[in-house]
This record gives sequence, C-alpha cells and structure tokens, in this order.
Amino acid sequence: MTTPRSIVCSSRVLAAVLATGTLLTTAACSSAEDGASAGSETASAAVERARATQTGSPTSTASSPTASSSASQLTETGAKNALITAADIEDNWTQVENPQAWKDSLLVGKVDVAAFVTGKSDAQDCQNLVGSLYDETLLGSTSGASALTGFQEDDARLLYQVASYDKAALDKSMTSLQSLPDTCDQFTLTGGDNGDRTVQVVAMSLPDVGDARQGMTVTVKGDSNGRPVTLTVDVAVVQVGANAITVTNGGTAGISHDTTTTAVKQGTQRLQEVLAGGTPQPTPSGIN
Repeated sequence: MTTPRSIVCSSRVLAAVLATGTLLTTAACSSAEDGASAGSETASAAVERARATQTGSPTSTASSPTASSSASQLTETGAKNALITAADIEDNWTQVENPQAWKDSLLVGKVDVAAFVTGKSDAQDCQNLVGSLYDETLLGSTSGASALTGFQEDDARLLYQVASYDKAALDKSMTSLQSLPDTCDQFTLTGGDNGDRTVQVVAMSLPDVGDARQGMTVTVKGDSNGRPVTLTVDVAVVQVGANAITVTNGGTAGISHDTTTTAVKQGTQRLQEVLAGGTPQPTPSGIN
C-alpha cells in the first residue's frame, strides 16, 4: 500500500534539518510536501525556507534592504553650512569678505599672486593647475550647489570650496588630478609681466577621508617687480559621492601643511554631516 504523501518527510531533508531543532524539522517536512506536489523544490531549498521561518528573515537578497542608502543632494544652504570656519583651522586665520575676487587680483605683500601664476605651459593640464590655484575651476564646472570662502593669515591665503558636480565628470577630474605630480613634476610657465617661472608639483599625503582624494604641493619660482618670489601652495581635493571639497592654502612666506590637513579633516566631516541631513556645529568638537 502506498503511504500518503502528506505524511512523508524525506530522510535527506530530516538529516539536513535535525541539527537546527524541532521547529526547523517541522517546517522542512512541510516544505518537502510542497516540493513533492510541485516537483521542483530541492531539499536544500526546503531547509533554507525552514530556517527563514524560524528567524523571520528573508532568504532572497533581492528582498533584503541595501547595505547603505544614497546621500541626499547638496543644496545651496547645505553647501554654505558645509564650509569650514576660522575655528576649524585654528591659529590666527581671518575670514575675508570676497574671495571670489582673488582670481583677478590677489595681493600678498607687494606681489600680485593672481598675475604671478598666470601664464602658458606646453602642457595644458599643467597650465590649468597653476591658473586655477585661487579660483573655482580646479575641478571644472559645477552642476549644482556651490559655496566658497576664504581666509588670510599674514602672507598666507586659504581658499575653500564645497560644490556638487556631474559624477562622471568629477570622477574624470579626480583621475586627472592624481596624475599631475608625475606629468607636471617640473615645467616652465611663460608669458605675462613676470618672465619665465619654474613650477614644481609634488604629491602630498592627505588623511584617509571621503571616497577619493588627491593632495599636492605646487611651488612657483620667478621674479615679480624685479624681486625674486617663491610661491608655495598646497592643493587638496576630497570627493564625497558627486560632491567635493577643494582647499588651496599657501603664500610667499612658507606654508603650513598642518592647516591643509586640518581643513581637509574638518571639511570632509562637515560635508558628510550635511549630506546625512544634519547641520554642523560652528566649532567642531576637538577644536579649541
């Protein structure tokens, strides 16, 4: 006489589920019954369904929540909130009113830095790097919100930008920047009223923050108004999704790499907090 299908539980299913407890055994037997009627479910699938019955978790990765949610879109208000403050970079930095004007004329002592870095190079990428040291074009055109601030301390100037870009274009810009310490390690800038200037580009280490980052120190040597001038500037960029922060820090009397590092750390933290829907405090914790 044939045993009714409703009371049959495959010995292979039982062997697979006994170790997981009585509840799994019962569920697996039910799964085996369903599989026999459908003629398609395997013993391992039955065990998996039984385990899901006990834990209440789905077995399909398609129905599971994603590991991380996408960041919110950067708004104009968010970009302004993400800007660093004088407290973020410590020392005696003073915020200036109109850093946008630096790209046209930036006087540091008696040196017009904007004119000093304006010139031509045989390599377009190298020329673009030097020409964008104190303006908003280092990463190309923005596609969304953007905010800019600037600070001064004696003969040093710090320009700081937060902006949103087309993601593909930003990825390409970051790849290009990462190659500049090799392709533009030393070159000559010509033209203008300052004669030939020698430019050196050296890679600079940055804190491990954001999705991608690139730091470099640019040194421009030449004459201005008949006097020798050496301009040393840190350039630091950190990408967070389709957004980025850009730091240009330096001057004609040396440079503080620690200030650049601090601006990168605090600035990335502020941007990430804004993208998560928060509002950064005026003075971040740990800064006196």
